[in-house]
Amino acid sequence: MLMHTEYTSLITVAELRSQTLTGVVQREIERMILSGELAPGERLNEKLVADKLMVSRGPVREACRALAEMGLVYLVPNRGVFINQLTKADAVEVYDLRAGLTALASSLLCSMLTAPTLAALEALVADMQIAAENGDFAKFYPLNVEFHDFIVRSTENGRLIKMYRSLVKEFHLFRTHGLMERDALLASNLEHHGILAALKAKDPQAVYTASFEHVNCGKNRMLLALDGLRLNSAEKRHDVATTPIA
Repeated sequence: MLMHTEYTSLITVAELRSQTLTGVVQREIERMILSGELAPGERLNEKLVADKLMVSRGPVREACRALAEMGLVYLVPNRGVFINQLTKADAVEVYDLRAGLTALASSLLCSMLTAPTLAALEALVADMQIAAENGDFAKFYPLNVEFHDFIVRSTENGRLIKMYRSLVKEFHLFRTHGLMERDALLASNLEHHGILAALKAKDPQAVYTASFEHVNCGKNRMLLALDGLRLNSAEKRHDVATTPIA
C-alpha cells in the first residue's frame, strides 16, 4: 500500500513538471507572436522553437494546442502550425468585445478608486502624452496596454481580468493598425484624459461611455488604416501594370 502511494506521488510530480514546462514554452511562444518575432501567417517551425528553448518537441506541440484554443495560432493537418492572421471581421469582433469589457472595468473601478491608483493612471497618461507628441509608437503602445490592463486588474475581479487578457492577446495581432501616425496617438491619449476625468468625478455612467467610445474610436482608426493600406496596395499594383518596360 505504501509503495502504491509513493508511485502515485511520483506520477503526480512528473505530470506537474511536464505541465510547468509546457506553460513556460507556451509563454515564450506567446511572447514571440505578440512581439512580432513570429509574423502573422508564418509557419511555426517546431524544431527551431524546441532547439531555441532547449526542450523536446512534445512541450512545443502541447503549447501550440493551447495557443490554438486561444486563437493565436491555427493547426493545418499534415502542414503544421501557423500564426493566426486576423481578418477585418475578426478585428471588429475583438474591438467590440474589448469595448464592452473595458467600459465595464472602468465603471466598476469608480466605486473603489484610490489615490495611488489614480496617480498611477495619471502618470501613464502623462508618459503617453510625451510619446504621442514625439510620434513614438514604440513607447506609446506598451504604455497604452498597461493603462487599460491597470484599470482592469484594479477591479480585482478575477473573471473579468482573465476574460480581458485572453481577448487582448488577439487584439495585439492588430497592434500597429490605426495608431502609427502622430495625430492618431494624440487623439487616442485625449480620450485617455476623458476616461481619467470621468474616474476623478466618480461617475460610473460617464466613465463607461468614455471608455466604450475610446475603444470604438480605436476601431474606427484601425478600419481607416486598413482601407488606406488597401488603397496604397491597389495604387502600387496599378503603377506596376501601367509602367512601360524600359
